[in-house]
Amino acid sequence: MREAIRTPDAPAPKGPYSQGIICRGRQVYIAGQGPVDPETGEFTGKTFEEQAVLTFENLRAVAAAAGATLRDFVKVNAYLSDMADFPAFNEIYRRYFDEPYPARTTVHSALPGFLIEVDGIAVLSD
Repeated sequence: MREAIRTPDAPAPKGPYSQGIICRGRQVYIAGQGPVDPETGEFTGKTFEEQAVLTFENLRAVAAAAGATLRDFVKVNAYLSDMADFPAFNEIYRRYFDEPYPARTTVHSALPGFLIEVDGIAVLSD
């Protein structure tokens, strides 16, 4: 179960995320995923979009192995090597997550050799 928290007493989201999420159930903590080809173990993707899509597909695969879907995510942390990619990140993020969007933090990070990394928390249905 996911329920978005919305209050006028805190800033409204300016992107695809919720101010907070109320949830019940067992939680799955998914380690940071990046643009790594699962077959070769190598970083791949020349453009931000290519890397972001592979990153979200890897996140989806780990969630599926735990019995979860991206609709079960309650928290996402995203790390971008260049904040100029933030608008593209939001566009791609909307392809993977539906409302109510998970709570989210997006920060600039000096990533070693790739443009994006994403981790998150999902809640399994009872």
